[in-house]
Amino acid sequence: MLLEKLSPLFIIFAAVKIKPNMLEIQRIRTDKDGILKGLSKRHLHAEETLDTIIKLDAEWRGAKTEMDGISAELNQFAKKIGDLYKSGQTVEANALKEKTTELKANESTLKTKVDSLEAEITKLLYTLPNVPNEQVVAGRDANDNETVFEFGSTPTFDFEALPHWDLAKKYDLIDFELGVKVTGAGFPFYRGKGAKLQRALISFFLEEASKAGYEEIQAPLMVNEASGIGTGQLPDKEGQMYYMPADDFYMIPTAEVPLTNIYRDVILPSADFSIKMTGYTPCFRREAGSYGKDVRGLNRLHQFDKVEIVRIEHPSNTAKALEEMMEHVKGLLEKLGLQFRILRLCGGDMGFASAMTYDFEVYSAAQEKWLEVSSVSRFDTFQANRLKLRFKDEDKKSQLCHTLNGSALALPRIVAALLENHQTADGVIIPEVLRAYAGFDKIG
Repeated sequence: MLLEKLSPLFIIFAAVKIKPNMLEIQRIRTDKDGILKGLSKRHLHAEETLDTIIKLDAEWRGAKTEMDGISAELNQFAKKIGDLYKSGQTVEANALKEKTTELKANESTLKTKVDSLEAEITKLLYTLPNVPNEQVVAGRDANDNETVFEFGSTPTFDFEALPHWDLAKKYDLIDFELGVKVTGAGFPFYRGKGAKLQRALISFFLEEASKAGYEEIQAPLMVNEASGIGTGQLPDKEGQMYYMPADDFYMIPTAEVPLTNIYRDVILPSADFSIKMTGYTPCFRREAGSYGKDVRGLNRLHQFDKVEIVRIEHPSNTAKALEEMMEHVKGLLEKLGLQFRILRLCGGDMGFASAMTYDFEVYSAAQEKWLEVSSVSRFDTFQANRLKLRFKDEDKKSQLCHTLNGSALALPRIVAALLENHQTADGVIIPEVLRAYAGFDKIG
């Protein structure tokens, strides 16, 4: 099924020169059992796919070697023919030229075979998700995720607590019905102090990221297909992205896509690097099939605001970078005075491109449920392989970088939790860290 879905995407491969990365195929050749063991945590049985890749790769390498040999031979003949013409030996030159006709035909046939095998290998490689980190447990769904950290306590009220959609209506903060009129469900209007609270949160998150050493970047809201493939959204999430066929552009589901793609087809000059980027963008997700009480109000939107943090790291620094990103998100939630927990996702609940993911969830006091507000993930070489993002090591050899990203933070459920958890009988108290940005300390 996935292979059929992939087919239209491969029209672009020749244009953008996307080719299978031999280092990663080398990993499949040398560590097939390890890869199978890792993918089994996702409940994916990929032995047939890996065997096919290994077989096709062997054919590709054989055909490529033969083609390169013929090309070298033709180059030698071309030089010899040129020398013969220069020396006036026209008959001999023409005779030798006749002999190259068959070699050129063989070279052309082999090139067609090499290109065809290359496309088949690439097509199969893009069906394989990332191999989970050894710390990731095998599990089928969210029920198997591990809670690794908890902070805060559940608020108690001596009045009837309202869910955020009722608070938004009571204090004229968010108009969901107007959004349905103008666009459709999942596209709310923020008004008055609701809009100012959004702006305050964005400013707060960006300032905190800047203090932590992240470069702020304002990125495009649309990307081309190669960018979506580079970070793993395509083809995996093709049906979840808004697509504009007239221009062949996709609306971004997160700032991760344009920010990480800044470094597509880049070779960093040395091993001494640590790249930290942050960006605020609206995000667009179709969320096909989402319905019911779990999507009410701000719980699940088609357009929402988010501040993202992205890192490109030397492989030796990936674990440390992940810990730093988690501490950053923890700090934001603590300063907002929200009860939260951190989950390490099991293999069956992780995203396609992730090697390890930690979800941050805040507790919604009025809804009496946990709401995901951030995912912090390491991708190791998975995205870098697609992006052809490399660095020169101490021996001046090219190596794949590691990439990481995280939400810091997504606004809708943060707003929901702030309204619900900080509500009083006569209004909503604004956390102290937001008051300078918002210009008010209370709603109501």
